[in-house]
Amino acid sequence: MNHDTPLSPLPLRHLSEAQCRVMTTRQLREHGVPAAETTERCRAGGPWQQLLPGIYLLHAGPPTSEERLHAALLYAGHRGPAVPRQGDGSDGAPEAMITGLAALALHGFTEAPPLLALDRIEVLVARTRRLRSTGFARIVRTVELPVAQEITGVPAAPVPRAVADAVGSLTDATTVRRLLTEAVRGGHCEATSVVRELSRARLLTRPHVVDAVDTLLAEGRALAEQRLYAMVRAHGLPDPLWNVELRLPGGPQLGGVDAFWPEHAVALEIDTRAPRPEEDPLQSPFFHKREHLERLGITVVRCLPRTLRTAPEQQAAVIRTALMAAGDREPSAYVAVLPR
Repeated sequence: MNHDTPLSPLPLRHLSEAQCRVMTTRQLREHGVPAAETTERCRAGGPWQQLLPGIYLLHAGPPTSEERLHAALLYAGHRGPAVPRQGDGSDGAPEAMITGLAALALHGFTEAPPLLALDRIEVLVARTRRLRSTGFARIVRTVELPVAQEITGVPAAPVPRAVADAVGSLTDATTVRRLLTEAVRGGHCEATSVVRELSRARLLTRPHVVDAVDTLLAEGRALAEQRLYAMVRAHGLPDPLWNVELRLPGGPQLGGVDAFWPEHAVALEIDTRAPRPEEDPLQSPFFHKREHLERLGITVVRCLPRTLRTAPEQQAAVIRTALMAAGDREPSAYVAVLPR
């Protein structure tokens, strides 16, 4: 026996007792089940049923939510060959992943409907895939697939992408606002990452989405500030002056900062802007403000909401290092500090 020797087909009773009871035509054929027998078993009143083209459920009765997810992924993964792309190699990443409301349900969103209540399941695939939406499987194409997050064995789109795909099919302003708010308030991701995906999907021209985004950004900044306060207390950092405006005495305003340690000449700003791909970082407002303040001898620490959420100890270490380095610098210019 060598590697070219075909394996013996598995008996049908093996399929009925298998943990996964959703299979493709090809998988059934590899188990020794010919197409004619599959068709016979899927007749009205038969023990099997066809869920999607080429995808079969090996038992009677309604499918579970897990079986519907698996069926949608199998349909997207095993049908419609990709258009060949130069240098396209296989790196083990999934060819398809659940997105939209179904992915948000997997991520644990309370505002997303239960999986069994969804009349369609959105599946994200590469733009080069030749696929059509059918049945409960709705195909969503993208230029570049994000890195999937595996949840209970199911590849799901990351929250920002899943939110954007869900919002794209929703018209109810209240539902959109609740989903966006839960994404941030629930600690799933940052407001800027959601706004970036909504911008990529060209959804920021819809009035009900724009209104929800304004609320989302305010929510994201408020949460970031709360986490900054908690981080300063939890890591024993000196209390700064909060939310102040800096200016030269009798001169122009230097800009507002979220925290300022005047004895150390260290300022901190939470950067909650949604970065634009076409924007030059050296031309950003933050860069110009930092450059101006540092010419005056003031160290500026840029703080990302994501770091405050996922690695507050790392952010605290950066601030502590900046405070400790104050003694090695030349004295800073005198600046006036005003409430913002």
